[in-house]
Amino acid sequence: MSTSAPREVVVAGIFDDRERALHAVERLIDEGFPMDRISILGKGGGMGDDMLGITYHHVGERMKAWGEQGAFWGALWGLLAGATGLFVVPGLGALMAAGPLVEAIAGAIAGAAVAGGAMAGAAALTELATVLHRAGIPEEYLDRLEMAVRECHVLVLLHGEPEAAGENEQRLRRLGAVEVLQLPVGI
Repeated sequence: MSTSAPREVVVAGIFDDRERALHAVERLIDEGFPMDRISILGKGGGMGDDMLGITYHHVGERMKAWGEQGAFWGALWGLLAGATGLFVVPGLGALMAAGPLVEAIAGAIAGAAVAGGAMAGAAALTELATVLHRAGIPEEYLDRLEMAVRECHVLVLLHGEPEAAGENEQRLRRLGAVEVLQLPVGI
């Protein structure tokens, strides 16, 4: 384990539902938090018929479900600067992300594909945990973050300098995160 100081600390807030996460992002932006320093990570849907995990019984339900998915992610993507993405992760399904984390996830997925999909010394890690680890998240936080995503919570991640980590943690707690973790990255 390295003893050098982290170059960045990502403070991850775990939100119970999409509405609270969206409200938190809106408030952060209203309060002047830089849009390009906010990432969102969550499942695209539950278990179901299509790759987003949505079950349809007729066209009306399909349109309503897609509308709800589109409204939430569209609102977030409209608020945040930078990349957005939909990733299909084996064993988890559709994973939607916005903000700076997207580039790291895309790079991690590409790196995993080039390297044959395995990470040395991490054979027990799931696909999502492997991707998050390759994106710079320390191993000791992977299980908790993956479980939160699997349980359909939404992660709001604030990227910042180590000196701002305490303030960012307080922000996320104030805005309704049920749990907050400081993740030193780039060590």
